[in-house]
Amino acid sequence: MTFSPRTPRVVAARRLQRRRDRDQTGRFLAEGPQAVRSALAAGVVLELFGTDAALSRHADLAAQAPVVSPVDEPGLAALAETVQPQGLVAVCEQIDVPLAEALSKGPRLVAVAAEIRDPGNAGTILRTADAAGATAVIFAGDAVDPYNGKCVRASAGSLFHLDVVRSPLAVVDQLRDFGLQVLATTGTGDAGLDDLLDDGSLARPTAWLFGSEAHGLPGELLTAADKRVRVPIYGGAESLNLAAAAAVCLYASARAQR
Repeated sequence: MTFSPRTPRVVAARRLQRRRDRDQTGRFLAEGPQAVRSALAAGVVLELFGTDAALSRHADLAAQAPVVSPVDEPGLAALAETVQPQGLVAVCEQIDVPLAEALSKGPRLVAVAAEIRDPGNAGTILRTADAAGATAVIFAGDAVDPYNGKCVRASAGSLFHLDVVRSPLAVVDQLRDFGLQVLATTGTGDAGLDDLLDDGSLARPTAWLFGSEAHGLPGELLTAADKRVRVPIYGGAESLNLAAAAAVCLYASARAQR
């Protein structure tokens, strides 16, 4: 049986495009073969929707899914949020980890997305943190839903490789209690990133705090952090965007820790 946009299972899955329904069900959608492959490896796929062509092309993925539901092209288009969908959409369980559990594993590198509301930036931070060897990303305060479709796609599968934590804004004390130095990023920081590299500070287990591009970090986090760090600008640019600044800081720590 091939499902259409009006099939109840497709209708129910499509509702997961809304945050309210994701929050109520503890489920979300992962679109495209790359995300589906990572979700299957993490063991969180509940159902895989796909067109006949995509299921044939990615038979290895279909073989791993607990439930496979063929859909016609309009059905796939109803589930997908991209202009040119790649034929596969998986319904997945959310993979939140409590803050204390994530920190009890002794991470050496953690990224904190504090009240970051842009899903593209949030997904890119997930991807960058994963690439740099971080083991947890904390979405603190009134932050974007990490299971937002754009965030999932921007993470390029990294959402499934890290501990994803959602927490209140006041996380600094807990980070410090578990042995992490807490570094806040700000363009007006009193410590330069190069200086921290030179004096060996970045070799220590570190949690980096990143704020939104529009407003930066909340004042209480800037005050609570161990150091307020600025990324050096050597040319004429006014600043780096959030994703670029996060990459520079996380990779600086990754290099120092190795």
